[in-house]
Amino acid sequence: MNSIKNLSFIGICMAFVVIALGAWTRLVDAGLGCPDWPGCYGFVFWPNDEVEIALAESRFPMFPYDINKAIPEQVHRLFAAALGLVAILLVYLSFTKTKNNSIKKLSLFLLILICCQGLFGYLTVSLNLLPIVVTTHLFGGFATLTLFYFIYLKSRNFEVFNQINISKIRLIASIAFVVLIFQIFLGVWTSTNYASLACADFPTCQGSYFPEMDFRNGFNLNQEVGPNYLYGLLDNPARVAIHYSHRVSALFVTFIFLVLMSRLWFSDAAPLASTLGILLITQITLGIINVVYVLPLYVAIAHNLIAACLLLATFTVNYLAWRK
Repeated sequence: MNSIKNLSFIGICMAFVVIALGAWTRLVDAGLGCPDWPGCYGFVFWPNDEVEIALAESRFPMFPYDINKAIPEQVHRLFAAALGLVAILLVYLSFTKTKNNSIKKLSLFLLILICCQGLFGYLTVSLNLLPIVVTTHLFGGFATLTLFYFIYLKSRNFEVFNQINISKIRLIASIAFVVLIFQIFLGVWTSTNYASLACADFPTCQGSYFPEMDFRNGFNLNQEVGPNYLYGLLDNPARVAIHYSHRVSALFVTFIFLVLMSRLWFSDAAPLASTLGILLITQITLGIINVVYVLPLYVAIAHNLIAACLLLATFTVNYLAWRK
């Protein structure tokens, strides 16, 4: 069981890295840094010398080669592939080192999910950054991290968890988990549609608390991508609708989490309440900094990672509330 525990922990760490690399790839507009898959301009690694670059551009004349975009894209793919190898090894260990059927099922599901992630990675490129495909792919990254974490929880015994009884807050814990997932979707949809800077002021948006918004096109899941969806094709009111929705939803999420934290505090689970509070304040602060300082790269990446941490913390609360 120790080998499963250790490997699932490695998987958690690598999943965080993959999420960070995915955010890096999006933020530097490198989603089509390699216009083919799984290689890069027909090479295993990105082209380096003049001969390879000339050959690459002759193969894909519609996509001029930019090494600063090829590197983030290919590095992200390589780490994602390595994470797949970890999942394969985890399946092997779960069937040879333990009789725990739940771990076996979770590890198999995790491997299937990562295979689907590979498929969506291919579709992301082949369908030229189709928003619904990119969104699904990004969501899959958060799901992969959560499954690694779930297996880790199942593979070891936390004595401190055995002293916590929060079964009475199952309802609010479940609501918090659902609204957080919805908020993550809105954040991913904002990034996918290049709407992060649609509102460049705070707390107003374009100088108004009720700017012009186009929700119909902003949340149209069947968008056309044109030649490709790099930099987005939506009009400004549609992007504002997406960004504004993410902000308003954040207020609702904050309210739900304040209720959850108060219930945890009075259920003798103050450490969990404090953890959620610190992560929530950090996430809100990073979101504001992203707007005020025009999406600094490392702050935006941190915003993704803290969202992942908040997801795992909320999952932990639900794990403890619903365990038998």
